[in-house]
Amino acid sequence: MDITVKTAEELRLTAEEFELIKQKLGRTPNFTELCCFSAMWSEHCSYKNSIKWLKTLPREGKKMLVKAGEENAGVMDIGDGYGVVFKIESHNHPSAIEPFQGAATGVGGIHRDIFTMGARPIASLNSLRFGNLKEAKTQHLLAGVVHGIGHYGNCFGVPTVGGEIYFENCYHTNPLVNAMSVGTLKNGETISATAKGTGNPVFFVGSATGKDGIGGASFASANITEDSVEDLPAVQVGDPFQEKKLLEACLEVIKTGAVVGMQDMGAAGIICSTSEMSAKGNVGMNIHLDKVPARQNNMKAWELLLSESQERMLMVVEKGKEEAVLKVFDKWDLPCSEIGTVTEDGILNFYMNGELEASLPAEELVLGGGAPQYTREFTRPSYLDKVESFKIDSIGEPKNLKEVAEQLIQIPSIASKRWIYVQYDSTVGAGTVGTNAPSDAAVVIAKPTDKGLALTTDCNSRYVYADPYKGAMIAVAEAARNIVCSGGQPIGVTNCLNFGNPYNPEVYYQFTEAIKGMGEACKKFDTPVTGGNVSFYNQSPDGAVYPTPTIGMVGVMDSVNDKMTLNFKECGDAIYLIGKSRNDINSSEYLHKIHGVEHSPAPHFDIDEEFALQQAISSLIKDKLISSAHDISDGGLFITLIESGFTNCLGVDVKQAATDIRKDAYWFGEAQSRVVVSVKKEDIAKIESFLKGKNIAFEKLGTVTSGEIIIDDTNWGNIAEWKDKYDNAIGNLLAVHESEHALSAL
Repeated sequence: MDITVKTAEELRLTAEEFELIKQKLGRTPNFTELCCFSAMWSEHCSYKNSIKWLKTLPREGKKMLVKAGEENAGVMDIGDGYGVVFKIESHNHPSAIEPFQGAATGVGGIHRDIFTMGARPIASLNSLRFGNLKEAKTQHLLAGVVHGIGHYGNCFGVPTVGGEIYFENCYHTNPLVNAMSVGTLKNGETISATAKGTGNPVFFVGSATGKDGIGGASFASANITEDSVEDLPAVQVGDPFQEKKLLEACLEVIKTGAVVGMQDMGAAGIICSTSEMSAKGNVGMNIHLDKVPARQNNMKAWELLLSESQERMLMVVEKGKEEAVLKVFDKWDLPCSEIGTVTEDGILNFYMNGELEASLPAEELVLGGGAPQYTREFTRPSYLDKVESFKIDSIGEPKNLKEVAEQLIQIPSIASKRWIYVQYDSTVGAGTVGTNAPSDAAVVIAKPTDKGLALTTDCNSRYVYADPYKGAMIAVAEAARNIVCSGGQPIGVTNCLNFGNPYNPEVYYQFTEAIKGMGEACKKFDTPVTGGNVSFYNQSPDGAVYPTPTIGMVGVMDSVNDKMTLNFKECGDAIYLIGKSRNDINSSEYLHKIHGVEHSPAPHFDIDEEFALQQAISSLIKDKLISSAHDISDGGLFITLIESGFTNCLGVDVKQAATDIRKDAYWFGEAQSRVVVSVKKEDIAKIESFLKGKNIAFEKLGTVTSGEIIIDDTNWGNIAEWKDKYDNAIGNLLAVHESEHALSAL
């Protein structure tokens, strides 16, 4: 067929990019070659609209064992000769079209990024965004995504230990499904995704290749529209039991010493893994596509190259050790086929039944090589004028605080996510610590050591919408605060940057400002960005989603016994607020959901104040001066207090100490850098002396009760009543609407 600009545009390449491809090749590409460029130069693979900004993030640190972005995931030293491997990625577009498989394969893909490096995954987390939970579509997407995450993770045998979920109208068409995996390995035993050694054989291992997932990378680099359902074949189909076998086979084959390099066949499939491994090693490959195990007959070369069928790896093996590899994969009953060899010329030659189908320079295909890099125009969004014009005095103070609190605690973004997490296995592998004693971050044993890992995913996207720079800083700070409140020391970050169309100058402004804020916060907390994912084009015909730069953070503790929990321990313990109360309701759930205010500034945040607070909390935990710690976030002080009482069914008797602050701001405001702690009577003098010495603001709020909730001398009922509302809010909402749907069908 004649290859024209129109052909390139149909494959989501611009006319300028088509001309650049011809220039790089010195000729017009054939259709198969153009398909390869389309996939590899897609936003999803090349980061062409983001890489220049990503390079400004802090990417170096004393504990980093590989350079940021150099391998499939970040690796950081945790001591005792071991490292932690972690990464977060998005699977937003597939989940919008087919939520079960979209979410399931997102979980499978991120786990492969971990074990392809020689690490065993030990924990999984997620960060999810959906539209209004009262909408039938949202309920369908939520049910499918949660089922997909639970199905894949539970069958694969890695516990889902933490995550977050928000419900906002802007995510109605385009939900966000971000999955994070964490693993451990011995230092020095990392397997690189690098091809080297002229003449070394190239192996395809894992599941056979089918037509599912073809064009997935390009699909993820376009807006979601009414016609997106026609792209359904771009959604992959996963098999967690096959992946479990692949995990064990890969970790076993590494021990043979035969593996030179290995990479997951994720986005863009074979063309991605062959080109990236070759470019990294400054080599080429001769690949015989007819030797690739296929599930369907008569697959074309471009289909084999671009298929994103799951549970597959590309492996370069040391020549002469092929039998050792074949033996391992035969034991695990997995396809394993020698499909090519490493060459020294840097060219990827793809053959089909002896015929040369494509010949491409590996370096020209990849990020950091010949893939284009753009800096888009950006403009301050006009809606920020509305944000800055908000005045707290425009909101009348509620007459009945208890009624407001009852509404607040049942908002889906605040209420218990029990309906969701009961579908996840959080204890498989026996590495999760204290599931009945929750902490602000999940804590797992860094097997085979005795160290603990504190893990969290965080981002309040409404804050980022209100102020992209400050909001992104808050996302990093809250992640660090959650880890510190759990007894850990933050060590590193992986990010998943979810934004709208980068060609929209206002969206690109959000992106650039968020990168700046994230970078500054990561420097302050000494948490370098080890890698991650950029997901653009998250929008519907109605507009972009809130900018959502999700932070996945890892912290370490010398022993899991150092874990601090969030729950009150004993009746009579003193309750302290560490940090400063402020007359601030900006961007709070209270202002947004109760008063319906869409535009208000981000809540108060000062990075130096935050850093000092976290240092103080860390010292208090180390010196065993506090019995619990729970940071103030969504819903404000009241929600934090009530959540602290749920585990042991303990209540509070507390009073507003700061009389110059509005009551709604005091109890429901979300000003940052605040933590609620409980203290034994005998430690009260010590903690107050410590905080005064560090010049850290604090208030003594009151005491823990046997169950009564007493606010400003008014009895608000028993903790059990509040727990019932909190625990069942989402389940009750779904049940009501399921009944309504059933009645309407009669």
